[in-house]
Amino acid sequence: MVKRIELIPVEGVPEVRSGDELGGMIVAALASSGESLIDGDVLVVTHKVISKAEGRIAEVASEEDYRKLVEDEAESIIRRRGDLVITKTRHGFICANAGVDRSNTAEGTAVLLPIEPDRSAHRLRVQIQHMFGVSIAVVVTDTFGRAWRRGLVDVAIGVSGLPAIVDLRGTTDAFGRVLDVTEIALVDEIAAAADLVMGKASQVPAAILRGLTLTGDGRATDLVRPPDEDLFR
Repeated sequence: MVKRIELIPVEGVPEVRSGDELGGMIVAALASSGESLIDGDVLVVTHKVISKAEGRIAEVASEEDYRKLVEDEAESIIRRRGDLVITKTRHGFICANAGVDRSNTAEGTAVLLPIEPDRSAHRLRVQIQHMFGVSIAVVVTDTFGRAWRRGLVDVAIGVSGLPAIVDLRGTTDAFGRVLDVTEIALVDEIAAAADLVMGKASQVPAAILRGLTLTGDGRATDLVRPPDEDLFR
């Protein structure tokens, strides 16, 4: 059982550009603030800085360009309402506008989702483990809306070094009843918690979550509900 969780913002990461070595930038930011990583830490990183480092930036000169970009990035369109488009991405995520985002990026540009966020998480994890000599996990996040609930929340779109889901089916509750359907979206919980210290406009693109003792080899795509289980589409 987890007794205590600590969240540490990674401050001082400069603006990320295509081709930058993000791992080195995060390590340098930690060093300049007197922070470090220890075994068992979870490094939570917004996808935006990963996408920028990987060159997933597109020029958007007009609203028509933006709409075309959303359609190009979407595998399918689920719903439309005015300018809002709910899409399924090639990763299987159901989200607004195929994850194409014009916030926190230069005027006239938009940031796209990483092509393979799980692979991006793994690459960053290996890079930083080599630099620090510690064993960590990495969670890559994005901000999604939720069916039937107002407001946005950060969720995991990439993971390395953790199970995406903790399956409690077959275990018992505090009264001895067998749990039949309980699966905990662990990495989504981590993503939402980390956003409390990263924020949306503070230019803090990463955080350390400390105190979790789980390890594993899950993928964020494990969280995608199969169509035959989806009651809302």
